[in-house]
Amino acid sequence: MPKRLLVVESPGKVKKLSQILGSEWIVRASCGHIRELSNEGEYSLGFTMDGRSIRCNYVPRDQRAKETIQQLKAVTKQVDEVVLATDPDREGETIAWHLKEVLGLREPKRVIYTEITASAVRGAIANPRKLDLNLVGAGLCRDCLDKLVGYKGSPLVWALNNGAKSVGRVQSATLHLICQRETEILTFVPQDYWSVWVDYAVGFRAFYKGTVNTRSDVPEQELEAHDDAASNNKDAPESKRVLSEAEATRLVEEARRYPHQVIQVEGKVVPRQPPPPFTTSTLQQAAGSKLRFAPDQTMLLAQKLYEAGLITYMRTDSVMLSPEFCASVKQWLEQHDPQNVPQQVAKHRSAKTAQEAHEAIRPTDVFRPSAELRQELSASEFDLYVMIWKRAVASQCRAAQLRKTQVITQSGSLLWLARGQVVEFLGYARYWNNLSKDTILPSLQQGQALTLENAGHEQKQTQPPPRYSEPKLVQLMERKGIGRPSTYAPTVSTLKNRGYVQLTKEHLQPTTLGLEVDAFLVKALPDLLEAEFTAKMEDALDAIAQGKHSWQHYLTDWNQDYFAPALAKAKTVVVSSSSLKKVPAGERKYETSRTRCQQCNNFLAKIPSTKVKKKYFLKCISGCEDTVLFWSDLNKTWEPPRSKAAKSENPQKSKALITKYPCPVCKKPLEEYSYTKEGQSKTMLRCSDPQSRNNQKHKDAVYFTTAKG
Repeated sequence: MPKRLLVVESPGKVKKLSQILGSEWIVRASCGHIRELSNEGEYSLGFTMDGRSIRCNYVPRDQRAKETIQQLKAVTKQVDEVVLATDPDREGETIAWHLKEVLGLREPKRVIYTEITASAVRGAIANPRKLDLNLVGAGLCRDCLDKLVGYKGSPLVWALNNGAKSVGRVQSATLHLICQRETEILTFVPQDYWSVWVDYAVGFRAFYKGTVNTRSDVPEQELEAHDDAASNNKDAPESKRVLSEAEATRLVEEARRYPHQVIQVEGKVVPRQPPPPFTTSTLQQAAGSKLRFAPDQTMLLAQKLYEAGLITYMRTDSVMLSPEFCASVKQWLEQHDPQNVPQQVAKHRSAKTAQEAHEAIRPTDVFRPSAELRQELSASEFDLYVMIWKRAVASQCRAAQLRKTQVITQSGSLLWLARGQVVEFLGYARYWNNLSKDTILPSLQQGQALTLENAGHEQKQTQPPPRYSEPKLVQLMERKGIGRPSTYAPTVSTLKNRGYVQLTKEHLQPTTLGLEVDAFLVKALPDLLEAEFTAKMEDALDAIAQGKHSWQHYLTDWNQDYFAPALAKAKTVVVSSSSLKKVPAGERKYETSRTRCQQCNNFLAKIPSTKVKKKYFLKCISGCEDTVLFWSDLNKTWEPPRSKAAKSENPQKSKALITKYPCPVCKKPLEEYSYTKEGQSKTMLRCSDPQSRNNQKHKDAVYFTTAKG
């Protein structure tokens, strides 16, 4: 009979661990968190503060958690020893403590491993430790802190009566960053400018960079930085900005009037060091920019790869790699790419708050054949695995060698600048190519005369700062210290689910609801929105985890010194803001759409609503009655409510005509279906079976009429 029980978090790990440990072990999963703070007591907080002490009342999270606890209790009675192997982070340590409490374990053995491989798991079990109560304290403090802010702060925004649901310690600070950027965009005033250039017969273009007297203004070329959130789109080169067309025309004329010659040629080989292996944040950034994965999708896929034993633990802020893995990469390179074996591996620094006991995200076996994995994994899982593999290998390679060239030419008193870059040795970029494309300049000598082929200028306009993509927002959260690896993806997901932000062309845009909530919180709880304020709270949690502070003292002091007085002040703002309820709908400010009212031709307003998929519907606020439109995913257009649309379009709708053409999916006859879109009558052929049409395969099995038939 098995004598030992290993409790993990995810049921996805059970099969793999059972295979590794054999029949002497029973492996069971807690299925994540099993307990949460109850909804009892004042404000339903589930904990009470008495002086500088805190008493928590934890209860099972749900019915499934109750059943899991009962099952684990039953198994515990059958074994001689219980080993807790929850995830190797603060959250995992807290779950292990909860397991200890509900199972009545006195001194449970705690083991951690960052990869599910035989050597790592057996090595961890051979070296157990006690529960780290400092980490547990930080976890309990986060629980209480987040519930205190959420449950006491959220009623403030409920009073707005606009559909706002919640306030959050990390959530509201992140929303504020998005709303600040939107304000910058809305208040941005574009300015016209001109880029002036010359083309030479030898085959390169140079850009105006000033006059002989301002030669010191010519900047040195900067090295590219590793930016995982950046897209591959590089800005086109341009000249020093010229602020009037008359001046741009004068420069072109002067360029044509005087002879041109090379006055300076600079060339040097610059090493570009490899990027560090992935952390949680950089993985989410790179997967977002390269694979178009949302942060929560990235983490879900990474979880599956970890549970399958293919990568190390995916919640980490460390860029450290184990010596064993580094040795295996070196061995792989010696066999497959010996030129890329460095004499000395680049050193990568983790953030100050990183838990250095953890490793970066990396494959567990660099020699695992990709052809084999392609058969085992889904396409998305395989793409993410390959990206992690390439990045880990790249971090152990030689630096890339770039030959950078800068040429300055002169005509009269005008200076012109051209830059070139040639990759002489790919190095790490063979696996992780983040280098800009080659820009080749011809071989030139100082003093060489040049024949002008053409000169001209191009009118441009300054652009507002872009909205944040999801990868860029995660990068910003990390840089400003808002949240930690485990919170980036859930925070972005919560903002979307609450209807505070929406994705517009792959960028996060605050909705009218999000802007209203942020504007209110700026008045009511301004400190809570400041990145520095939230980052200090994260630093305090880190200090608690390191045993430097008592979590109960920190939380009671924070509540007494800041939060309770701030809430009292915020409630006065709620009273003064209650006039919002009395504002007539027609006078309230709403974001306008590009769709016009068919009655008065004014643009329709976007009315926030959490009950519709698009998070808003369109309505005329100019006085026209019953002008309301909802988005139709089927027809990809704005339509009136179905009941009204049916009355206004055709009360006596004719039956669809059955045709002789077979459906390409189920072979049943297609029917001819007529409908109205954007005021025009249209016809399409679709499957005549209404039940089949709901099938995903049938969604593309339609034919539309065109001018040709």
